[in-house]
Amino acid sequence: MSRNRQRIMSCVIIFCLAIGLLPVPASADEAPFKLQSKSALLMDYDTGTVLYEKNIHEKLPIASITKIMTILLGLEAIDDGIIKLDDKILVSEHAASMGGSQVFLAPGENISVDSIMKAIIVASGNDASVALAEKIAGTEEVFVQRMNQKAKELGMNNTNFVNCHGLPAANHHSTAYDIALMSRELLKHPLFFRWSTIWLDYLEEAKNNTMLANTNRLIRFYDGADGIKTGSTSEAGYCIAATAKRGNMRLISVILAAPSTNIRFAEAGKLLDYGFANYESLSLVKEGQIIEKDIKVLGGKESSINGLASKDLSLLIRKGESKEYEKKVILEEGLKAPIKKGDKIGELVVEQDGRLVGAVDIVADRAVNKASIFDYFSKIFNTWLRKKE
Repeated sequence: MSRNRQRIMSCVIIFCLAIGLLPVPASADEAPFKLQSKSALLMDYDTGTVLYEKNIHEKLPIASITKIMTILLGLEAIDDGIIKLDDKILVSEHAASMGGSQVFLAPGENISVDSIMKAIIVASGNDASVALAEKIAGTEEVFVQRMNQKAKELGMNNTNFVNCHGLPAANHHSTAYDIALMSRELLKHPLFFRWSTIWLDYLEEAKNNTMLANTNRLIRFYDGADGIKTGSTSEAGYCIAATAKRGNMRLISVILAAPSTNIRFAEAGKLLDYGFANYESLSLVKEGQIIEKDIKVLGGKESSINGLASKDLSLLIRKGESKEYEKKVILEEGLKAPIKKGDKIGELVVEQDGRLVGAVDIVADRAVNKASIFDYFSKIFNTWLRKKE
């Protein structure tokens, strides 16, 4: 296969995957059951497949669901070394003045990033959210700009943030689908679960030593639940983005504008029940797994490399359906040095019944520098020595 054909094949694969991940509009009669909440969605975490939908692209106020993005940017700042867990955050007058859900931070006190993250994730502290935003970006306004930029990067086309906490504001909205996208991104950060599974704790660093009770009831009462975020205001109603994992499968459930808090949790759980009862996830490839050995490299100091899976790949199927699938390895022909570790050198494509169901990049397991004239002479000399032996 030529390089041009390889590029065409890659574009076709990406296009098909994009179509496969987009939800197909369904009428109320086609839905397997009905919910009272205004908007709802169930998504498979690994593949991004939408398993249930109701008004998933309708723009709605989302209350403290907003904090999913605040938390995500906080975790990215930690990963990037911009802030550390033991760094101190000076609480400003502005942060301490936040109403609604709060952990009663006092102006001028210093609280660690670790405790601030816990206060946001467990107790949904508006004051803690603003304190974190100011620590990362200097001002809440600049932080909100970064929130909207990240939303664009994730394809959240129907979302606009005006603040970092979710208190009612004009033109502050999102959709169930967009919330699932940012929830899926958030769950890529294992550090999140350090705080999301806490049921009850105290903010011991703060002057008020506030008790933190997890706003997500599913954490305690639903099997496998371990995140994400709740929210409620008179404008937004009762909302939740929840996740649970059983076996190989993780699901994301989103409920917006539920008429009561009990209905919010009940319908989020109902969606998860439906997913776990009717679908299963087959793990096909793990990140870093060797897909192809001894791939020839032209013009390099080394003559071959191994190809690794760039990420995990799973196959989502309905229970009772065929588990048979076919893997195809498509490598770039005429691979030439120099090559960097992690460079894409091909793709692993997975088909079921002739239909594309998944793909993962194959990347180089190590760097290969371009060979010099001395390297060529060395290879010739070593080959000659082996023949003499």
